[in-house]
Amino acid sequence: MPEHTSFITHLVLAHMKETLSANAAALGQTFVGHHPVTWHSFEPLATSLFIALILLIVAALVRSTLARPEAAVIPDESLTLRTFVEVFLDYFYNLAKDVMDAKRAKKYFPLIATSACFVFCANVMALLPGFPIATTSLSITLGTALVVFVVFNFWGFKENGFGYVKHLAGPVWYLAPLVFPIELISLFVRPITLALRLMLNMSVDHLLLAIFMGFLTVLVPIPVMILGCIVVLVQTLVFTLLTCIYIGLATEHEEHH
Repeated sequence: MPEHTSFITHLVLAHMKETLSANAAALGQTFVGHHPVTWHSFEPLATSLFIALILLIVAALVRSTLARPEAAVIPDESLTLRTFVEVFLDYFYNLAKDVMDAKRAKKYFPLIATSACFVFCANVMALLPGFPIATTSLSITLGTALVVFVVFNFWGFKENGFGYVKHLAGPVWYLAPLVFPIELISLFVRPITLALRLMLNMSVDHLLLAIFMGFLTVLVPIPVMILGCIVVLVQTLVFTLLTCIYIGLATEHEEHH
């Protein structure tokens, strides 16, 4: 058993190293312009567009069920697509409301809800062995994190003006030369950590599921798939929670610090 565990650990670490190297190389070669164009180059983008299409269809279906006034007030008796979406979005709305106040949670919820829905749908595909997963690609996770990064900084400047930059310098002027570089580095590291955390966790989860599917395709993968469901939910929660925290910190007024 220890040898078996050591083999799996070695395989996971090797896969993490290979994934990082491949993603970094592909990303760098794409920017330089020497990356050969193949179908695999478009898989993450195609999967992301497919997820966006699914979300648009789900939104249209849920919206159609709420066309009648009584349907908008009275919930369905059983678990339906509408009740699932309501419970899912309500959880993340309450999460945003706990991180910031209700007024800001309502104002910035479209980005928070979009991030939660996209990451959740992309992560769910990890439960389907062999299916391309958008969140195992650094280009997709980094792109998602950069959208969050640009938007929360824009909202921070919009809400606080130059005070947003002033806040990075610390509470007192004589600590600014020390605090400002640290805060600036911390600010620009946020999208990188968001992207890498999501990409590595989903890559390893998909690898483990594939390994155990190879051992025995009937019973052994079931506990791993249950663990995969937990990973899907946790990674969605972590990404969305950090998004809420970053937006809350950026849009918080100075008198509230």
